[in-house]
Amino acid sequence: MSNEIKWAFGHPAERAEATADSTMLDRISLRDHIVEVEIGAFQAERGTTQRICFNIVVEVRPMPAGGAEDDVDRILSYDKVTEAIAHELAEERLNLLETLAERVAERILQEPQAARVFVRIEKLDRGPGALGVEIVREAGRQQPAGLPDDRPHPQLVYLSNAAIASPHLGAWIDQLEAEHRPTILCVGPADVPAPQAGAAMAQRRIDLLAIEQNAWVLAGRDARCVVVNSRTELDWSMRHDQISVWAPSKIVLDAVDGPSASPRDALALVLWFARQMEAADMVVIGEELPDAPDLPLRAVGADVRVL
Repeated sequence: MSNEIKWAFGHPAERAEATADSTMLDRISLRDHIVEVEIGAFQAERGTTQRICFNIVVEVRPMPAGGAEDDVDRILSYDKVTEAIAHELAEERLNLLETLAERVAERILQEPQAARVFVRIEKLDRGPGALGVEIVREAGRQQPAGLPDDRPHPQLVYLSNAAIASPHLGAWIDQLEAEHRPTILCVGPADVPAPQAGAAMAQRRIDLLAIEQNAWVLAGRDARCVVVNSRTELDWSMRHDQISVWAPSKIVLDAVDGPSASPRDALALVLWFARQMEAADMVVIGEELPDAPDLPLRAVGADVRVL
C-alpha cells in the first residue's frame, strides 16, 4: 500500500518504472509543462483562463537494431508530446480534465513508437493545492479514431420568425423528412426585446438563451423538431434521420475560436455554425441571403409551400 501511495503522488515516471513488466521500454517525459487556458464546468471558470500543469511519461518501443541513429526524425520527440497538448486545447473548450487527458493520451498513442502513456493534468488556481487527474493508457486499447469524413455534412435550414409561424411549416418538414438528408434547423430570437444586462458576458448568455427559447417554440409547433445542444447529439441525430433544431449556447460557449458575430445577428451566427459543421448547403426561409461565397445558399419565401 505504501508503494501505491508513493506512485500516486510521485511523478508519473515513478509509476511507469514501478509498473513496468519484463519488456524493456525506453521512456520520454515532460515535466511541469504549464499552460494557461479556459477550462472547467463551473460558471466561474467561463470567460477566464487558469493555469494547468501537465506531467507526461511515454513508454516507447526501442528502435530496431542498427536504427539508433542521431536523427530526430526517427524518434518520438518531445515536440510530439507538446503538440498533442496544444492540438487538443485548440480543438474545443473542454469542461473536464478527464476528457482532456483521454484525448492527449489518444493522440500520443497514435505515434508508432508509443506503447504506453501516463498523463497527469492539474489545475493550479482552483484551490490551496493542485487539483488533478492521472490516467494510464496503452496502445492497442484505444477506441479507433474516426476519420474526418465520418461525420455527415448536413443541410442547414434557417427559419425566420415568419417561417416558424407559417401554415406551411408542416409541409416543409414533410419535404425535409422525405429527402432523408442530414438536416439541422436553425432560428434566431423571437420578435420581442431580450432582457438587458450590464456585463457583456451576461448579455451574450441572455441573447443565446433567447435563440434557444425560440427553438423550443419551433419544437412546440411540430414534434419532429428535436432541440439539440451538443455536437455529439447532433451527429447522432443526423445519422438516425432525425431533424434537429440547434440550441446554440453550448457549442458557442465551448468553442475555442468562437464566433465574432453577436447572437443578435442570428444569420451570421448560423453561418459560423454551418462552417463548424462543414455543412453541404443552407436554405434561408423568410429572410434575405447573407454574403457567404464559401457556402451554397438558397432563399425561400415564408409564403411558399414547396422548398
